[in-house]
Amino acid sequence: MTTSTTTDRRLPLVLRNRAFGTVWLGQVCTQAAVRMFQVGISWWLIAYAASGSGGLASGLFMAVSTLPAVALAPLVARTIARCAHRSLLRAAAGAAGAIATALAVWACASDLPIVAAYAATLALATCQAFFDPCLTTSVPELVDDEDIEAATGFELSTQSLASLGGALLGALIVDKAGVAGLAVGCAAAYAVAALLIATVRFRTAEDTADAGAEATGGEAPRRTLRQILGALPYVRAILLCFAAANLFTTAVFVVMPLYTASVLHGDGSTVALLEASLGAGTLIGSFTGARVPGRPTVVGSVCLATMAVVLALPGLVAARPVIAGSLLVTGWCVGVIGVRFVALFQRLVPAADKPAFFAVMQAVLGATFPVASLLFGLLGDHLSAQTLCLIQAAGLVPAAVFLGLLGDDPKAAEEPDEPSTAIPTAPEPATAGGAR
Repeated sequence: MTTSTTTDRRLPLVLRNRAFGTVWLGQVCTQAAVRMFQVGISWWLIAYAASGSGGLASGLFMAVSTLPAVALAPLVARTIARCAHRSLLRAAAGAAGAIATALAVWACASDLPIVAAYAATLALATCQAFFDPCLTTSVPELVDDEDIEAATGFELSTQSLASLGGALLGALIVDKAGVAGLAVGCAAAYAVAALLIATVRFRTAEDTADAGAEATGGEAPRRTLRQILGALPYVRAILLCFAAANLFTTAVFVVMPLYTASVLHGDGSTVALLEASLGAGTLIGSFTGARVPGRPTVVGSVCLATMAVVLALPGLVAARPVIAGSLLVTGWCVGVIGVRFVALFQRLVPAADKPAFFAVMQAVLGATFPVASLLFGLLGDHLSAQTLCLIQAAGLVPAAVFLGLLGDDPKAAEEPDEPSTAIPTAPEPATAGGAR
């Protein structure tokens, strides 16, 4: 590990800490690969492989791609606790590279059946379900204690950038080189990630455990998830509100390719434009969210109402600039909500409960993604994509009203309104968790 000095402390962490910078590059590669694969296959299903029932096929595909992170959460937690983190990261990236390589060979040799695409995304998502939380857990093994907050904020904020790059390339590669070309690109990205991680030296688990014990003066008592949420009714209400909102916001990943094919009659470049608009908006919102004035519930309610308005516009006006602009604003609202509410949770949740709380937060928000994908995919085969936009908008109105009426928790008012940089992620656009 590279130790930071006083003279180079002004440099970004990824430049002055070789170990963290190298592992971060590995994460960029894996995040870009998985997003590229999801967007590319979703477009392939709608435009080429399942023309008669593209909505259901795409919705089922997106649902399958998110199941491992939710269903395997207990197994992932136990595995991360028992295995060396460097070995687990390298194995996850290497396994994903092997899966993508096998898919590329299959796609080159013959026509790829749809079931193979589903199996591949399930396997790749399983690898990513181990990779991402393991990397977050490994941060203390890569940086000094005073850099942990900066490392966490840097790592999580760049996930949106990696996802944006992958989303831009996915549909374009499918149009130009088919699924085989897409799989080759993913395999290369995973291979690079595995090689990068193999060159890094991690601190031992014993060293980080000892450092943590010295800093805290001993191990704090841990409560069960039921006890944590039971003691925080205000936070629990916010989580349920955003879980309901996510049922409609995350449907955008099914609606976008359907809208492109049936309303705009566009190709992969149009899908890339829409994905870029959403991703760019989320990045801008993540960087500017801390500057938006007002209490979190007021800001969140206004953002949800704004999302309802802008998501309704493409349902009324069928034009490429309209939907691109609405997705840009939607992404900005998602970024702002993520920053403000995770900062609020950082203040309200006791330190000893935060690991378990943020795990259940991601599970609650992520669990709505498969439901939204299946529901809107099925509806997409019977209703127009413009009607789906209006349904999304209508579904956000009750959540906006509920959040506005919820008010502010007295405990939050006692603390300074300073958002934390430690922002956990959830599937984009998750309205209280950041970007994927």
